[in-house]
Amino acid sequence: MKREITNAFGKNFLTISYDARHQWVYNDWQGYQTLESVIQGANACLEVIQQVKCPRLLNDNRQVLGPWEHATDWIAQDWTPRAIALGLTQFAHVVSPESMARLSAEQMYVKINNSFRMQIFDDYQQAAEWLEK
Repeated sequence: MKREITNAFGKNFLTISYDARHQWVYNDWQGYQTLESVIQGANACLEVIQQVKCPRLLNDNRQVLGPWEHATDWIAQDWTPRAIALGLTQFAHVVSPESMARLSAEQMYVKINNSFRMQIFDDYQQAAEWLEK
């Protein structure tokens, strides 16, 4: 299963897939993220989590550019409770090497505040290994 999410210009900013072998939903975000793109993409992710009934998410932001702190309140207050209600229990977040995107991830982590098991990683392989434990 693979789902590509595009913006109003037809440019792909998120690819969501279910990895049956590892039993996680994988989000591959790309480029600059607006509040609207985060909401659209995160809601699409919830649809996939619900469809495959998967408790684990690997959120890959290595290709994200710029900050997205404008979406962290929405993620914490709106998306997180719905994700928990759908059974999400583990969230591995791989950060972009771009410092502003990393700061946004750290801000999200603080706002989610132990709602589920979440960890931020610089390395994809470390995130995958943690998620498999």
